[in-house]
Parts: sequence; C-alpha cells; structure tokens
Amino acid sequence: MSELVSTGVEGLDSILTGGITERSTVLVSGNPGTGKSIFGIQYLYHGVTEHDERGVYVSFEEDEADIRGAAESIGLEEFGDLVDSGDIVILDKREMLRETDFSTAVDRLLDTVEDGEFDRLVLDSLSMFQLFFDAEQEKRTYLLKFSDILKANGLTSLLINEQGAVFPDTEVGLENFLTDGNIYFIQTPTDSGVNRYVWVAKMRKQDIDTDIFPMEIGEGGITVHEGAGGFSMMGRSEEPSF
Repeated sequence: MSELVSTGVEGLDSILTGGITERSTVLVSGNPGTGKSIFGIQYLYHGVTEHDERGVYVSFEEDEADIRGAAESIGLEEFGDLVDSGDIVILDKREMLRETDFSTAVDRLLDTVEDGEFDRLVLDSLSMFQLFFDAEQEKRTYLLKFSDILKANGLTSLLINEQGAVFPDTEVGLENFLTDGNIYFIQTPTDSGVNRYVWVAKMRKQDIDTDIFPMEIGEGGITVHEGAGGFSMMGRSEEPSF
C-alpha cells in the first residue's frame, strides 16, 4: 500500500482517510480568494515542521515577499525562517518568468529538485504555467511530462488552478483528467461575508469522502469541519442553498 502524505489541514486528512498518496500530483482548483495559495503554504509548512519533509513553492504570480507575507497573515511566523534555512525554497515569478520559454523554466525547477532533497512541491498557478503553450495537445503533452518529472524526483505535488466558474462541475478542463486527484475550494456570498467549502472530487488509489464540507481560514490557516456533516454534489435533499 502506498504511503500517505499529510496535508497539514485539520479535517481534510480525515476526508482523505489519512492524506495524499505519496508521489501524486493533485489539482487544487477554485475562484480567486478561496484559500488555494494558503493551502499550499500550509502544506509546505506542515511538511517541514511536523514531518521533516522539505518543500518547494513555485510561483508564476507572486514575489517571495508576497508569499512570506501571506504565511505571516495566518500566523505561520516561522515560515520565513524555514525559507531562510533552505527547508522551503521559493522560486518566484522573477525566477520563473525570467525567460519566456517552457524549457528554461522547467530547467530552473529541475536544478532545485533533481538531487532528491525535497519531498513536497506547490505550483502556483497552473493557469499561468499553461500560458507557455498555444495548442491544447501541446498543453496535454507537457503537463503529463511535467507530472512525470515531479514524481520521478520523489515529490508529492499540489498544482493550483484558477477557476472562473463558481461551481466546480460547470468548468472541467483537461488538467482535471491528467492529475491524480482533484480538490476544489468553493466560496459563496452571504449577507455577512462568504461561506467556504472544500470538495475532494477525485483521488486515485484512495477511498475518500466525496461530500462537500465547510471550512474556514483563520489563525494557523485552513480548518475543514468534517464533523459538521457534508452534503453531496449528487443532489441530496439536505443540501444547503447557495
């Protein structure tokens, strides 16, 4: 049986019956502001502090200072120290977009991970990554190749994907079928703010709970309330109205 990698998110590991399968690539999708990047930061932070697993954060959209600031905003004050010590390496947009071709960006990443000293990786975001390619077939080929590279280097990876649709079942792209798992972050407006939910739609080789569960972002990051009772995308009568 494959080893499982803890996400570091209270409640989510229970939904995943322990965590993410080691050396898998998991697509993390949602609208802007749903907590995807926070999830990635929390995943890497937890890997170092709880499991002695080093991580790489690859960002095509943010500078290193922005990522450090996001970690501090949820109370992960030691995140910057872990970056300074090399336990977490940040390849930010200045590094990854220095050249405009895919091979140069991947070479820069490979130079970091090919020695096998890292266990976890976050790519933020896949949407920007795909801008390197024009044709859909080219995207498919290189996404498969990229996923194989990550696995070959022993990495369990989160690929963050910006989604335009509010409801995940209305926007399913090719990347959903080419990754080992799909996790969706959903937020819906209310009179007092927003309600947030998480849905693990797919995870290969794992027995998972595919209901949708409420979550919140606070001190320490994301908490998923799996004990609150989920509701199904299949249309149960107890589904709350969005």
